[in-house]
Formats: sequence, structure tokens, C-alpha cells
Amino acid sequence: MARNEQETAPTEPLSPVSQLFATPSLYCVIVLTLGLQTRCNPTAIVEGITKTWINLPRFSSKVVMKKNGKAFWIPVSVRVEDHVIVPDIDYSNIENPDQFIEDYTSNLANTPMDISKPLWEFHILNIKTSDAESLCIGKLHHSLGDGMSLMSLLLASSRKISDPEALPTTASTKQDVDSNRRSWWLVGWFWLMIRIIFTTLIEMFKCFLTLLFLRDTKTPLFGKPGDRIRSTKVIHRMISLDDVKLVKNTMNMKVNDVLLGMTQAGLSRYLSKKFDEDMVVEKKISLDKIRLRGTVVVNLRPDTKIEDLANMMAKGSKCRWGNFVGFVMFPLWIRSEDDPLEYIRRAKATMDMKKISMESLFYYGLIKFALIIFGKKIIEPIVKRLFDHTTLTFSNVIGPDEEVSFFGHPMSYVTASATGGPQALIIHFVSYVNKIIINLAVDTTVIPDPHLLCDDLVESLDIIKLAVLEKGVHKMEV
Repeated sequence: MARNEQETAPTEPLSPVSQLFATPSLYCVIVLTLGLQTRCNPTAIVEGITKTWINLPRFSSKVVMKKNGKAFWIPVSVRVEDHVIVPDIDYSNIENPDQFIEDYTSNLANTPMDISKPLWEFHILNIKTSDAESLCIGKLHHSLGDGMSLMSLLLASSRKISDPEALPTTASTKQDVDSNRRSWWLVGWFWLMIRIIFTTLIEMFKCFLTLLFLRDTKTPLFGKPGDRIRSTKVIHRMISLDDVKLVKNTMNMKVNDVLLGMTQAGLSRYLSKKFDEDMVVEKKISLDKIRLRGTVVVNLRPDTKIEDLANMMAKGSKCRWGNFVGFVMFPLWIRSEDDPLEYIRRAKATMDMKKISMESLFYYGLIKFALIIFGKKIIEPIVKRLFDHTTLTFSNVIGPDEEVSFFGHPMSYVTASATGGPQALIIHFVSYVNKIIINLAVDTTVIPDPHLLCDDLVESLDIIKLAVLEKGVHKMEV
């Protein structure tokens, strides 16, 4: 069928951060996979998207580059059927459905998007895997929005299975201030401001050094420099949210602290194995001499209650749609620790310090205004250099805390991976009901064994959980 996507309204410029994601060196797409509990009905998906997604201007606009180098959203009339793809595949001949889906998703991530139409597509595959009866795989350009925006899209498209008319529920990330903290703020606000300013200045100085010369140690995880063709592999693994909460509650910390600690432990295990395999003694590096940093994505929205997330697409919503995220440079603790709980203690201590600073908001504001003043031709190589000098990106998105249906299809899980940019490793965690899905997007020319890395992450959580249980037993005995 012929596509009918003609310009229908005046142009609107991309936001500064979205402009960066549209550049060749920082090109980034999000691959979203929804595992469904039933066979998928393409007609229901098309009707649902037509009633919801298309109402969002960015999903009914294409990106056009003007002669001055700036990108603009141009509204077009969209035929949803052209964006919802049902591939003609003989599933009966597929011996390993899980491997097929992994290859299909990875090929989708490696295929450049057609910029002559709105930057999204949605694939429906009625193939049974070990975790789902069918799958929907979305590919969305990162200029459309960040992880929280896309999660709001999923929430607005879903309903509770227990109450088909009700929106899903999820934990709020808003931090309540108790009376003790409020009293401390009233008494010690001046000292707090000094700490914020001092910590922020230190982090900005570290950023300046990173831009100049401070590069991470070249390890088997560090990306290769220069613009080149990358082979991206997208994989995922599920872990128990209850296991993470057990560690969280026992150690009195947040879920994000546990996930960061688990990541530090898993990367340490992986690198230790890789160095042990290296037969060249001169190339062996002691883990405690490694400088390895991640850019941790931080949601800058002050409140993420379910009502605001679901209504994010509406005009005047309290939650901002788009790319409203900052990041912090997080030094990862890479060691061979005898006490596995040290990894999460270190993660919490580092993240607590980061929370005091205004680093994430400063980065967002600096990039935004620098793009407006100097343009992306100057800012793009600066931002790329920052990612060139660090090893990985880490993020965590909270999903529904009870089972939901997507346009009438009960879901079994949801995964999301961002692909692109100069780094060889991107780690995303997405929660759904009682599970957390680990999502890895890797450059296989740098990391040829992503499943081994994923195994090390999962095994690290098991070891940490065991240490927590032993700690609890020891306390009871004492």
C-alpha cells in the first residue's frame, strides 16, 4: 500500500537534547520488547496505537534537517498500518525461538531508521518463546523521548488485568521529607548549600579533566575509538525483584543501589575471568588499578506518580514529555572482594554523594544552553568525547507493579535497550510486577560474549543474596 504521509502543519525545532540524538556520532534508538501471554492480534494493536500514540505530536511527525544544520519536527498524516509490521515468517521451521528473537531484535537495532517518515516502528511476531506466547518489538528513535517518557506511553496504552478500566500502578520515585530532615533543613540549610556547591564543583572539575585527558583504563569492556560500523547485540535476562528487595531491605538502601552494586560485582567477575584467560603477562591488569566509569542516567522530573506518567502526553501535564534526563559520571568499584556486600556498600556511598551534587541537572542545563548558543557542530564532538572516555551507560526504569494488558493483550514482561553511541556496553534494568529484566546492548566487536557477562551479573546477585541471608542468620545467632 502507498504511504500517505504528507506535511500538514508548520515546523517545530527538535529540543537541544533530541538534536544530539539525531547526530551521526550520537545516533541512538530504543528497542522495546513486550512479551505477551496470548497470541497477538495485529488489528487490535493498530486500533490502539491510532487512538493513543498518534495523538502525540512526535509520533505523527518526521524529522527534517534544514540547511542551517538544525533539525525540525514536521507533522505529517500517518498511516499506522505502515508502521506496524507483521513479518512473513514460517515459525514452524524455527528450532530455537529464543535465539531467533535475539537475532531479530539485534538485526533491528543494527538497521538504520528511515528518516523520511515518523521515527518509530512496531513489529508483531506470533512466535512462542520460553517466556511469552507472542511478542511485540518496538523500535523508536531516542529523539522521541527518554525511558520515562516511553514508559508513560506504555502505561497510557495499558490497563490492569484485575480491573480492565483502571490504569496500571507503579511505585512513585518522589522522595518524601520527614520531620527530622525538615528540621535539619531549617537548622542547617547553609551548611547543606555549601556541601552541594562544593560537591558539584568537584564533579564538574572531574568532568573537565575527563574532557581533556582522563580516560578509562582499556579493558575488554572499553569501546574502540573512532567512527566505525558497529555490530550491536541486544540480550536480556530476568531476575527476581523479591531477591533485590531482600538485599535492599536488609542493607537499608534503595533498589538502584543494589542494582549498581550487582553491576560492580558482575563486571569485576567478568574482567577477572578475561584477565585470567590472557596469556600475555604484560597485558594483565590488576583489578584494583582499573579506572572504569559509567554514565548513570538520572530522571530530572521531580515527581513520577502514576497519574502524571499516564497523562504525560496531555497538554499541561506535570510530567514533561521528551528527553528530560541528566547523567552523572559514576566510578565503578572494580575489585576482587572477599565480602560481596562491599560492592553494594560502595555503590550506595558513591550514589549518596552524587545525590548531594547538582551534577545531573548541571550537565542537562549546560548541554541545552551550549547547543542553543554554539550549535551542535561544536557541542556534538565535546559530548562524544565524554562518552568516548568512559566505559558504559547504566539506567533503571520502574515499570508496572502488577500485571497489565497492552491493548487487550496480557503482558508477561517488558524489556528496553538503548543502542548507539560510542560506548561498547549499555546496561538497562526494567521492572515488571515481581521481576527485573536485565537488558544489555553490546558492541560485539569489543564484547564477543555478552551472555557470559549477563551470567556474571546474575550470579553476582545470587552471591550477594546468599551473603545477606548469612548475615541475617548470624545476627539471629548473636
